[in-house]
Amino acid sequence: MTVLLLVLALLASLFAGWRTMRRVRFFLHVFQLETYKLDRFANWCTSHITDAVVRVSHVAGVAILLAAAAGFAFLTPGWVAAGAFVLWTGAFISSKRYRSTQQKKPLAFTSRMTRLAVTAGVVSAIPVVVGGWVGWGTGDASGAFWYLLGLFVADLAAPIWVAMAAGLMTPVETSIQEGYKRQARAKLQERSDLHVIGITGSYGKTSTKFILAELLRQKFNVLATPSSYNTPMGICIVVNNKLRPEHQVLVLEYGIRYPGDIEELTDIARPDTSVVTTIGIAHLETMGTQDAIAQEKGTLVEHTAPGGPAVLNLDDPRVEAMRERADGPIWGVSLEDHPDAKITASNISYDTSGTRFTVQDDTGAEAEFRTRLLGRHNVVNILLAIAVARSMGLRLRAMAHAIRRVDPVEHRLELRQRGAITVIDDAFNSNPVGARNAVEILGQMNGGRRVIVTPGMVELGERQWGENKQFGVHIAENKLDLAVLVGPDQTEPIREGLREAGFPEHQTKVFSSLFDAQEFLQTYLREGDIVLYENDLPDQLEE
Repeated sequence: MTVLLLVLALLASLFAGWRTMRRVRFFLHVFQLETYKLDRFANWCTSHITDAVVRVSHVAGVAILLAAAAGFAFLTPGWVAAGAFVLWTGAFISSKRYRSTQQKKPLAFTSRMTRLAVTAGVVSAIPVVVGGWVGWGTGDASGAFWYLLGLFVADLAAPIWVAMAAGLMTPVETSIQEGYKRQARAKLQERSDLHVIGITGSYGKTSTKFILAELLRQKFNVLATPSSYNTPMGICIVVNNKLRPEHQVLVLEYGIRYPGDIEELTDIARPDTSVVTTIGIAHLETMGTQDAIAQEKGTLVEHTAPGGPAVLNLDDPRVEAMRERADGPIWGVSLEDHPDAKITASNISYDTSGTRFTVQDDTGAEAEFRTRLLGRHNVVNILLAIAVARSMGLRLRAMAHAIRRVDPVEHRLELRQRGAITVIDDAFNSNPVGARNAVEILGQMNGGRRVIVTPGMVELGERQWGENKQFGVHIAENKLDLAVLVGPDQTEPIREGLREAGFPEHQTKVFSSLFDAQEFLQTYLREGDIVLYENDLPDQLEE
């Protein structure tokens, strides 16, 4: 019996331990997707109690523990323990919920994540060790109860182990990050010859950054942060590892999520020129109001080097108001003939090849621009980049040639062909202005059927339902041929908007995941069709 119990205990430990490891890994992934913020991680766990935190296996585990406790009191302990181990092995086989398949953004084992994973693994093993030690101390088979209880706690408390590990590692991570910041500040202070350009705004930061870098490369040696490297550590990585003596211009993106973020970023890298794109309703959940967002974004203008220019989108009233916070000259841009704009655009049109428009500057010069970028908001982004480049001595006609070389930023109204199908990929972090703009573009496309695939918009606070409902109305008004909605609960306000606007029910399809939607489209789409992918929720926000 002793040998049998040891074998069964080993099997239960292997299966349950493997499942616990997968659960810990799963919650580490969520923690990373929630940008290592404990409050965001806690909110996610709270809203996913029944589908991720507590599983059916945990209910079964409680039942097995209760049955075992009763059995040890009235039956032969050895056979009770054996039965409990067998049932436990079956109950805690790892489920597909914790398998790392079909992830849009896989867990990245950075140095920070590796430290966190090791710490979480150590703390998750504590209840198993304690349970085994207490069980061994009983001196008979009834000690199996305490060992199984340890396995149960280790598995159930996986998100707690991740949170505990994060708390334990906070002093370590803070010390490491402060070291990176000191290194970046020191390196930039040594480069008085370097011109730093800082870009912020609710939308358009990354696109404006890459457009500007392409324009300035005609005259300068330019380093721009890759992708959406707009956090303190993202900027430090670029400054510390990629900035070279030959670089003349450094183009940085300044992102926010909480009050005080811009000041932390400018403390690392103070811009010589600041750019503000627009103020929207992204991050309302953490910032509260658009005015609070504008106040925070405007901090970049205030922290611009003395006399440095501020490049502002004057069509946005909240951005226009930042003129009062600037110390240097204002370079305003406008699509609406703002009287104080130095750079304006007119005659905007677009098709499946991109966008065309005419640009005028403050000297009266005029040039025709053609770009593969789509949408009015990208025209604004181009104007902002042109304004910076003009302030640094470049001419319009030279920039018109450079704009033709600009590639769309990945997943931001990226136009491409997939066989005989035209795809407009606008899957990156959709916002109300950009989403409506993308739908209008799709609505004006000629050719085959026009299809939108979307899960709607998130992180809009109290306005989320209303904005998504209005999004549905906008889809109907632009007379698209099919709306493919991802997530039954998430897209309910979109469906409500579609219904109220008279969009035919048979032209709406709802799927549980993007993968299911794509399987449907493989059989539905035909030559000449145009598909817009508007937003793509990260793994932790999918239903």
